[in-house]
Amino acid sequence: MQPVKTKKKLSRADRKQIEAAIARANRTDKKEKSAQDSIPYERMWPDGICRVSDGHYTKTIQFQDINYQLSQNEDKTAIFEGWCDFLNYFDSSIQFELSFLNLAASEETFARAINIPLQGDDFDSIRIEYMTMLQNQLAKGNNGLIKTKYLTFGIDADSIKAAKPRLERIETDILNNFKRLGVAAETLDGKARLAQLHGIFHMDEQLPFRFEWDWLPSSGLSTKDFIAPSSFEFRTGKQFRMGKKYGAVSFVQILAPELNDRMLADFLDMESNLIVSLHIQSVDQIKAIKTVKRKITDLDKSKIEEQKKAVRAGYDIDIIPSDLATYGVEAKKLLQDLQSRNERMFLVTFLVLNTADNPRQLDNNVFQASSIAQKYNCRLTRLDFQQEEGLMSCLPLGLNQIEIQRGLTTSSTAIFVPFTTQELFQNGKEALYYGINALSNNLIMVDRKLLKNPNGLILGTPGSGKSFSAKREIANCFLLTSDEVEILDPEAEYAPLVERLHGQVIKISPTSTNYINPMDLNLDYSDDESPLSLKSDFILSLCELIVGGKEGLQPVQKTIIDRCVRLVYQDYLNDPRPENMPILEDLYNLLRAQEEKEAQYIATALEIYVTGSLNVFNHRTNVDINNRIVCYDIKELGKQLKKIGMLVVQDQVWNRVTINRAAHKSTRYYIDEMHLLLKEEQTAAYTVEIWKRFRKWGGIPTGITQNVKVRPDRALCKAV
Repeated sequence: MQPVKTKKKLSRADRKQIEAAIARANRTDKKEKSAQDSIPYERMWPDGICRVSDGHYTKTIQFQDINYQLSQNEDKTAIFEGWCDFLNYFDSSIQFELSFLNLAASEETFARAINIPLQGDDFDSIRIEYMTMLQNQLAKGNNGLIKTKYLTFGIDADSIKAAKPRLERIETDILNNFKRLGVAAETLDGKARLAQLHGIFHMDEQLPFRFEWDWLPSSGLSTKDFIAPSSFEFRTGKQFRMGKKYGAVSFVQILAPELNDRMLADFLDMESNLIVSLHIQSVDQIKAIKTVKRKITDLDKSKIEEQKKAVRAGYDIDIIPSDLATYGVEAKKLLQDLQSRNERMFLVTFLVLNTADNPRQLDNNVFQASSIAQKYNCRLTRLDFQQEEGLMSCLPLGLNQIEIQRGLTTSSTAIFVPFTTQELFQNGKEALYYGINALSNNLIMVDRKLLKNPNGLILGTPGSGKSFSAKREIANCFLLTSDEVEILDPEAEYAPLVERLHGQVIKISPTSTNYINPMDLNLDYSDDESPLSLKSDFILSLCELIVGGKEGLQPVQKTIIDRCVRLVYQDYLNDPRPENMPILEDLYNLLRAQEEKEAQYIATALEIYVTGSLNVFNHRTNVDINNRIVCYDIKELGKQLKKIGMLVVQDQVWNRVTINRAAHKSTRYYIDEMHLLLKEEQTAAYTVEIWKRFRKWGGIPTGITQNVKVRPDRALCKAV
């Protein structure tokens, strides 16, 4: 008599698995009738929330790069640990996807960025030569690609009303976490997400995206109609066509016992259209620990069975299969990591989408990607008859239709650091060329006026090209913008460039007939009602250099100088004509007229600069300082006068800045050998004051020095 077979009751987990398999089968059997039907989302809202499937809602954040690959080891470690903490934020209720898009930009985009319009003047030949240089530099890098990075996160919810507050809370947390890493990030709204999808679906045409939300009701179209390609073709198992482009999706099998933080960066360095997508799902910590414990129990059970076999066969029970011993050690280490080392368990799907204009080029691109995976002991495998699911899983929608997952701990997942090197490529009309990114070979194009603070420093060892960098920027600025340029030139290096640009070179020396008056005053010299406050600071700084010595000016001396400054400008302020502008001798005579002995001491110290052999600054200005580009050559001033000359030039430039501000014009000021101005307390104080004021007065100062350690203990120097 045969035993009666009882029906085994299905567990809840088994039922869920069967229902999911049936649902997948139903989805697979459904044949899409159009390209729009293939795009796997149900609805996009203007605020950027997307319902990708029934009950699953996602949002996308775009984040920028930071310098990682070129950082010092301690900085790399700090970034890596910060990224581990970032990943640990996500619990099992949040699915997220990291998307890396390398998409070709139209040639017009970069041509527009480096274009210098011809003006029909004497400088067009230089403009053409400069543009040719930029085109050659552009060809060295991979600036044909625009690289963007996104994080898409999603949750399950019953309705958009329930999903919205949760998504907004998660969004705020993620943005704050990025901020802690020093990464700039912003949330994409619905139109930006549609534009992103449009760019992926139209790699072949690079058409501009045109869409407005109020077009939908009147046209009867859906958002998919504005982004869908002309066609999808998934006839073969190993590749697909999207419009005129060929594509193939592969998954990365992570086989290596140890991973390298260069792997993801090497994929992103490929010079072809590429999308890398990492779908990451956090596993509930309690569930993960239970699973590992169960695995350890199974391994121990297998070990006991092997030991029993050993006893029966009569050999040492310690001799067990090496794989079994290895797995046991690794499982126990994993359990320890999960329980005591702040590690979580993640399920990761690593997808790579390659595209090309023809099948042969596509095979080459896939082979190149495969070589990168092989280099790190991993394997790149093309999806077989899952190309459509693979393509849709590579979209930054947060939907993973490829269920090929690899379990990794937090630190193993974080090894795919999404940062390489920070790019600086601004598309502004006045973006200037600053060189080549050392890691990516891309152009560095910046409009300093668009930065929070346009002030700059050019630092480097002797012979490293500091002056060349300044000259290149001066030429670029002169050819592209209408800004005025002022140059403080202690070594007579800039005259040939300035003369070629029809500028004014003012040679200041004891034997020169070019004079500038340190007492020149523009009535808009300061924001205050009286322009004398800042001018008094300058003259105090000047006297500090002349009189001060080691201890500087004493309070009584400062009071006397300030009093005389206010008196010496009375005639000019009452009747502001050039002939009423005072000179240094007028200040000297006023000091002589004061009763205090300190006044006589100051006047005596000034005497050599008024009636003596160093009287070069005791004249009215007799040169054209209204030229668009002015260079102050102070090479022949000698040691006694050089610092004074630099300070006087700086004041003259400030006068120019105040005039240009009223005309809504920017002034660029280049200070070579800037460390000389920061050595003395009073000149440093005046320099820092001017440095701070420049920005809101339309000035863009650039300091050039090889001595970056000049008085590092001084707060003033640190302020610069």
